[in-house]
Amino acid sequence: MRVLLVEDHEDSRDGLARLLRHWGLEVVTAGTLASAMEALATDFDAIICDIALPDGTGYGVISEAKRLRPDTLGIALSGYSSRSDIDTGRRAGFDYHLTKPFDCAKIRLLLAKAAPRAV
Repeated sequence: MRVLLVEDHEDSRDGLARLLRHWGLEVVTAGTLASAMEALATDFDAIICDIALPDGTGYGVISEAKRLRPDTLGIALSGYSSRSDIDTGRRAGFDYHLTKPFDCAKIRLLLAKAAPRAV
């Protein structure tokens, strides 16, 4: 399973990437909207994406990912947790919305739903 992890906080990005790799996933990381959009030139099974990025939002990332490959799993990771934030994420294409601090077991469960043999 190929995962694009988009997170602007370097320590958080590196820690979560290590965990995902430990689970046997192939992980590409990005810290900005621009670098995430470049990464979308290749296919991903899942996008795990922060909403607030230094040069834009994760809504743009998931919208483009879903345009290119509608079956891509989209998981938003965000400090924003209002009903409006969650609804905006769903409209943009996120399948799930996890609020920071998030539960790693929940991420694993969501990824396993998409590709049971991969996680």
